[in-house]
Amino acid sequence: MENFEQRWLDTEMMLKERFDKVPDMEGILFLIGVNELGSLPRKKFSKEQKQDLMHIAVCTLLCQLGYYEFAGRDDEGWPHFHELAHLAVKGINEQERMLKECIIRYFE
Repeated sequence: MENFEQRWLDTEMMLKERFDKVPDMEGILFLIGVNELGSLPRKKFSKEQKQDLMHIAVCTLLCQLGYYEFAGRDDEGWPHFHELAHLAVKGINEQERMLKECIIRYFE
């Protein structure tokens, strides 16, 4: 438990140093999604695109655990994934903990 907490704090500190504040979970997922999307020439995203970016982040993170696999990019360069296994995590706390573990690994 201690190791997880320290690693999460280290991840938050790294994000704070880079962005001058610690983003919330949605902000972190958005950042990962933008990173995974790559450098498409776009300054603003629609609300739907922001949701899509967070979905890309969740799929990318859950690839680490074998729940998804990268399927390729569409004509506009957006990544797509295939679900390999149904997520069997119960409860919001357990889901958040699992995502945090994956986020830690993503940034390490």
